[in-house]
Amino acid sequence: MSVYPASPIRYPDIGAPALMTRRAWWLVVLNFLIPGAPQVLAGNRKLGRIGLAATLTLWLIVAVVIVAYSLWRTATLSIVTNSFALTGAQALLVGYAALWFVLTIDTLRLVRLVRARPGSRFWIAAFTVILLVASVGTATAGAYYAGVARGTLSSIFGTGAASVPPVDGRYNILLLGGDAGPDREGLRPDSLSVVSIDADTGRVTMIGLPRDMRKVRFSADSPMAKLYPNGYRNCDVSVCKLNSVYTEAELRHDDLYPDATSTGSTPGIEATKEAAEGITGLTIQYYALIDMQGFSDLIDALGGVEITVKERLPIGGDENLVGVEEWIEPGTQRLDGFHAQWYARSRHSSDDFDRMQRQRELQTAILQQFTPVNVLTKFQAIAQAGTQVVKTDVPQDMLGYFTNLAMKSKEQPVTSVELTPANGIDQDDPDFEEIRALIRADLSPPEPTETEPTETGSN
Repeated sequence: MSVYPASPIRYPDIGAPALMTRRAWWLVVLNFLIPGAPQVLAGNRKLGRIGLAATLTLWLIVAVVIVAYSLWRTATLSIVTNSFALTGAQALLVGYAALWFVLTIDTLRLVRLVRARPGSRFWIAAFTVILLVASVGTATAGAYYAGVARGTLSSIFGTGAASVPPVDGRYNILLLGGDAGPDREGLRPDSLSVVSIDADTGRVTMIGLPRDMRKVRFSADSPMAKLYPNGYRNCDVSVCKLNSVYTEAELRHDDLYPDATSTGSTPGIEATKEAAEGITGLTIQYYALIDMQGFSDLIDALGGVEITVKERLPIGGDENLVGVEEWIEPGTQRLDGFHAQWYARSRHSSDDFDRMQRQRELQTAILQQFTPVNVLTKFQAIAQAGTQVVKTDVPQDMLGYFTNLAMKSKEQPVTSVELTPANGIDQDDPDFEEIRALIRADLSPPEPTETEPTETGSN
């Protein structure tokens, strides 16, 4: 009959402090790297098997996500940004946090600190607590951020609008900067632009729409086109400009858009989308509304934006520059939310077209700030600001697709088309065919022609 020596892990010589110290360190590190393994080797095997199964399952999930992201990035992003997936991830992480806490406390029991060398006992216990905080804290933080992400996405992104395919290979989103005030009849968009995205490459073109453009046309199937078949004139509000379309539809013609609210929009937004379609000739699939009053919070959450200021701009004051509180000086600088908002909206010392250009520069700078590192390190602040600032009818199930496009777009420059006099556009009497030709030239630039190489030489 053979007799095998007992395992020094499960049946250690408790009278050997050096051995017990080495065993303690080994179990503590093993518990952190492979939760459940210390219990299988030295404690309750049933608990250990549960821990090991959970550990292997987690490794498998991570491996599957990494492989899926590498092979099917859009589909993977769509899944991980889904509310149900985020709820499941939150519950799973809470479960892992609880399991790792139990396993770590049990490992500390198996270590038998009193049998280790006296000088090592404190350090073993302290190191165990540090690893406990690292593992349980990471899982708890992950669960918290999954919950924040779920709430943020549900608040910002639409649930009623349907997913639609690209039109002519592009997604076009109307970007509105909302501006309401006591001297205004309802909300009136202060900034309007169309963000046109190539559905394959992610290349972005921002088309600036003058808010004061007159004689605006609506798309052919627009209810507003029936009211204004010859363009937006003799309207039912105080002024007949592009940014008045929102106000009129909201206050006077909400009955023309009975389904707007159920699809995550409003009558004013739908009418403005149709006006943008009439101007640009593009099909506008979705919108994004930015509350300019809370815009500065989002910029602060991002850590500011880097802007090259070309001219001195006043903060406050009137049209005669009386009462100016501060100046934004020329030069490249990082602006916080307060100064960035004034940079985009300052009305004096420059005209509306300069202001349009500054707004587009700011929008581009903000897009550049949405890097993975920035979002991860400032996630909570960005999420909190985002829910207060942004509203869109982009369906949440398309978030993965647009996230993938956004990642592609960072590899390319953002181009801009400004419908201003500098580009030959008269905002009081616009030539819409000229506008559409200008936009087409940017969205579909001519292919470079290949020339035959010229042969040189002597006979």
